[in-house]
Amino acid sequence: MRGGERMLRSQELVSPQPRFPEEPGRFAIVGSGWRTEFLLRIAAAAPRWFSVVGVAARNTARREYLETTWRVPCFSTLDDLLSATQPEFVVTAVSWEASPDFIEAIVRHGLPVLAETPPAPDVDGLRALWSVVGGSGLVQVAEQYTRMPAHQARIATIREGIIGEPTSAEISSTHLYHAVSLIRHYLDVGFDPVEVRAHTTVTPLADPLRRDGWTGDETPHPTTTTYAWLDFHGKFGIYDFTDNQWWNPLRARRIVVRGSRGEWVDDTVTRLADPRTPVTSHLVRRRTGIDLNLEGMELDHISVDGSVRYRNRFFGSRFSEDDLAVAEILADMTAWVRGEAPPPYPLAEACHDHAAGCAIVEAARTGGVVTVADELWQG
Repeated sequence: MRGGERMLRSQELVSPQPRFPEEPGRFAIVGSGWRTEFLLRIAAAAPRWFSVVGVAARNTARREYLETTWRVPCFSTLDDLLSATQPEFVVTAVSWEASPDFIEAIVRHGLPVLAETPPAPDVDGLRALWSVVGGSGLVQVAEQYTRMPAHQARIATIREGIIGEPTSAEISSTHLYHAVSLIRHYLDVGFDPVEVRAHTTVTPLADPLRRDGWTGDETPHPTTTTYAWLDFHGKFGIYDFTDNQWWNPLRARRIVVRGSRGEWVDDTVTRLADPRTPVTSHLVRRRTGIDLNLEGMELDHISVDGSVRYRNRFFGSRFSEDDLAVAEILADMTAWVRGEAPPPYPLAEACHDHAAGCAIVEAARTGGVVTVADELWQG
């Protein structure tokens, strides 16, 4: 299935009211870092959707902390976790280097796995992982960016032909494999071969906010920006990422998707309504909790020209938009393991994303052209 077709089908979930599963999705987690707590927080906020049956963590202090803070059973090994619990699937939230071993171990147990991004540290690691588990059909990857509300809304309207045939996508928002995933889905290029050119620049930039919080430092520091050109043999991706762009409020996000009859620029779409009438529309978010609205602070839906293109099926959980994207892929994973939905993000797609991301790094390092083609996961 091509990526765009999967994302369009996800719009079938847009409905007037949330449709809760009959039973919460039961999953276990391997790992004890910040991503594990991210998942535990989402499960705690949406108990009708998710239930964490246990966590495997090697570090004793982290196990004690998670048990005390999140009231979740913790185990020192994966085998102990799986022998004591009955998860429908396992989420690996471990380092890049550790991820392949845990994925392979979970597959040996015959369980579906939702792997953190990327599933292996480099292209050789991806090839080795694929050779062991690629044929199992059990491995999905938690690539959440295509499930972020605004991206879902744009992709849905593009698949309906609002800008004609999409021909180029520029992403200045997130890095490497995440950005490649967005480019591929906006252009609907699937596993097409890609030629990559890239270079970097270093310029002064203040960096006042990082993941750990405000730094208190407004002094400009040398900061690297990577630019890349991805040629999918007739469709093109433009990659532009500045170090720490996720957090730095001094660098905005930019999404431009051009097509044969118009273009999306961030939250605005311009296209031809007839041979002499260009018209412009906008993504419109309905957010609650503003002024005298007492529904709570969160996103309700996103519409374009009065038609809902994304609806928050977790309304009431008070999720941010990034939280919503992670909750979406967890819910889609639950539906898939129950035979109710297509696979949410197969390993093959994540391998292609990361291989192209590695190609960006290599092309920037060498100044040459790096091609991703004829890999086993491309079929």
